[in-house]
Amino acid sequence: MSRLSHLLWLLISTDLHNLSYRVALGSETEDPEEQSSLLRRCHKRCAERTLRVLEQNGSIFIKLGQHLSSMNYLLPSEWCDTFIPLQDKCPVSSIESIEGLFLKDTGRPLSELFSEFEREPIGAASLAQVHRATMKESGQQVAVKVQHPALEEWVPLDLALTKFTFSTLKRFFPEYDLEWLAKEMDYSLPQELDFDREAENARRVREYFSHVKGSPLVVPEVVWSKKRILVMDYISGHRPDDLDYLDAKGIDRDEVSAALAHIFNEMIFGNNAPLHCDPHGGNLAVRENTSRRGRNFDIILYDHGLYRDIPTDLRRSYAKLWLAVIDADESKMRKYAYEVAGITDEQFPLFASAITGRDYRVLTKSVAIPRSKEEKEHMSEAMGEGLLQQLVQMLGQVPRIILLILKTNDLTRSLDENLHTKQGPVRTFLILARYCSRTVFQEQLEDIKQRGSALRPGNFVRLLGAWGSYIRVELKLSLYEYFLSFRRLVGFA
Repeated sequence: MSRLSHLLWLLISTDLHNLSYRVALGSETEDPEEQSSLLRRCHKRCAERTLRVLEQNGSIFIKLGQHLSSMNYLLPSEWCDTFIPLQDKCPVSSIESIEGLFLKDTGRPLSELFSEFEREPIGAASLAQVHRATMKESGQQVAVKVQHPALEEWVPLDLALTKFTFSTLKRFFPEYDLEWLAKEMDYSLPQELDFDREAENARRVREYFSHVKGSPLVVPEVVWSKKRILVMDYISGHRPDDLDYLDAKGIDRDEVSAALAHIFNEMIFGNNAPLHCDPHGGNLAVRENTSRRGRNFDIILYDHGLYRDIPTDLRRSYAKLWLAVIDADESKMRKYAYEVAGITDEQFPLFASAITGRDYRVLTKSVAIPRSKEEKEHMSEAMGEGLLQQLVQMLGQVPRIILLILKTNDLTRSLDENLHTKQGPVRTFLILARYCSRTVFQEQLEDIKQRGSALRPGNFVRLLGAWGSYIRVELKLSLYEYFLSFRRLVGFA
């Protein structure tokens, strides 16, 4: 009953949020600074109220809060900053319960499998924790990911209560329809809890990027797995936002940002590429590698529990949408937003802000312009004016794969901002443009092939046009990267 009461408190909290915002926004003060202060305090109260509910319920609710903490491009800072502690407040299962799980799932005690097994985990997340160990037979150092034993008992109940909570929430507050989130959790959580599946995902992404020339991505090799146990090669590094480590090792922050942009754009736009759907700071690491040609670092990717494949047609429309954003072509933005997610003209400004993390008004000029203080304040104020309510309604309508792409965008954008790069977002948008242009070019080539020989007059003209557009973006990016390299060489950046 305690767990149910905590979730029912979420419903009460939502009602209190609604009342708090109405009071804050309905105040009769004419002083803009006082109005802003009232709104900030309201954000803080509502965020702290929600934080307590998430902490009390743990597991999948902590996972939800971790994602919210990275949405600093959209949510007010009071919400994001309040949820940051959830990144480090994950549950830790006792060594006794871990030993019991091994015995139950493998039929063997830890001592038969490992010559050493550190009692304290080196990392803990909402669904599992990781221990460093040494294989008994080979002496290999490994990272052992073990699911929290209590999840087997609690997850079915958590999912059922989540459905009930969101259903009840919708009944009393129709404008906050979150049933789609319950359905997505229903689908994705069992995948994340199946470590045999995670092992296959890790092997697949490792194989895919082994064919991507020059990629600095490193995926630890799988040693063996069970449904609740995953043993992988032990590879350590530092968080990508550990700026002291990067600076001490002479690792260029802009190059780390560019590498992350290449990796995740390859996942979104590459043919048959697997998309990692949970790339937060705890699932990524950077380590020095002086033997690597071109870059002096590796990007290590952990946690392969949640992957999706993007349908080809959707991937191509998404590429065209981003090219329209980069070109500040609003009519094409609206066209492809409808193709990608069924977005209406009324919903478009909000959707455009969601995928780019920018104020819609900026997109009609240039998405590469650095975010100003005024833009951040405007987006924060919009939250109080009903942005969250509209966002919830819109996200309930878009395809689920789009939600995961948006989540990937959210988290990688947050990582990029935390790197405090010198060039800002310009380079990452140019890298994005390269992948989008390549995707559209590949589609055009397929279309030309279906029309017959490339030597036919009409096809030859189409080929030249497609090739010209593709080379234009390639040259633009290459020249800009050479320019950045020159500036670093002469000490201007």
